[in-house]
Amino acid sequence: MKSSHIFSLIASALILSATCSYAQSKISPEDTKTLEAINSYGNFDRWCIREVKESGLIGGATEQLYEFYGDQSTEFTGKKPFTAPAGYLWRTNNVLAIVAGIVKTNNTVYPEERGNGYCARIETHLEEVKVMGMINMDVCCQGAMMIGILPEPITTTKDPMSKVLYGVPFTSCPKAVQFDYKADVGNEVYRGTGFSKLKPMGYPDYAEVTFILQKRWEDEDGNIHALRVATGIERIMKDATEWKNGYQVKLHYGDITGEDFYQDYMGLKTDPKTAYHALNSAGKDRIIQEEGWAEPGTEPTHMLLHFITSCGEAFYGGLGKTLWLDNVQIVM
Repeated sequence: MKSSHIFSLIASALILSATCSYAQSKISPEDTKTLEAINSYGNFDRWCIREVKESGLIGGATEQLYEFYGDQSTEFTGKKPFTAPAGYLWRTNNVLAIVAGIVKTNNTVYPEERGNGYCARIETHLEEVKVMGMINMDVCCQGAMMIGILPEPITTTKDPMSKVLYGVPFTSCPKAVQFDYKADVGNEVYRGTGFSKLKPMGYPDYAEVTFILQKRWEDEDGNIHALRVATGIERIMKDATEWKNGYQVKLHYGDITGEDFYQDYMGLKTDPKTAYHALNSAGKDRIIQEEGWAEPGTEPTHMLLHFITSCGEAFYGGLGKTLWLDNVQIVM
């Protein structure tokens, strides 16, 4: 082996080592609080219920929306929007919508008993809204949990990716996200937008785990840009009827497009239909425009963690697909 090649390998190893040692030795107090908040609520043993009475025009049912904090109590919240308590960074996509004055809910994430505690059960399901002679809508609803904010109420079905604000500030460099899971995947995808007939698409659907780090900045017009610092994205493509405990999705730093494991879905988010959103410094919702891959050793500004039962666009999903999650932890 040529000495120049040996030197190159050593240099690469030192760069990677420097990145990892940076992560281990420089965890800020703010990042420590973020880790504690994510990891402590990631066992899903705490949960609460919001009760919402839907509009009489669509049946007037009283529906329940779950979130994973609290003491298993139930509160009738009516049209009151969800507000996360201090220290709760998780968010399900269980949501209150008020569209054209009509109150409607959607719940795709539930607590389920596991041993002496609970886990989270996340589903893709069909939400049917039917009023004789007036409304007949079939909407495919993907189940999801994420670190971020889902402002309420939802007031329109346009631009669904803009409804969630993804990620939290974070400047350290983790190794992986670890979790226990079961999965029922591979069901045929259906398109259900609510504005056309439910349509089978002829291909399977899978659950997806996204764990990435970004270095974000804002231009003079308030647009948000980012470099991808680290990537951990996997699709769960096989059923798991028994719990797989301690599974890890590892972070890979820098440009991963040349790696053997790379798949197109791991790439930069540049399509407005799938790109993530966040608030800029003026409090305005903006697309996060991923501009490229960060050099190894780049300090991130934000962490993004997202579990979803369907890997396609909004309103597309394998009906009945289910992902069970427990003991989610960020591994440093």
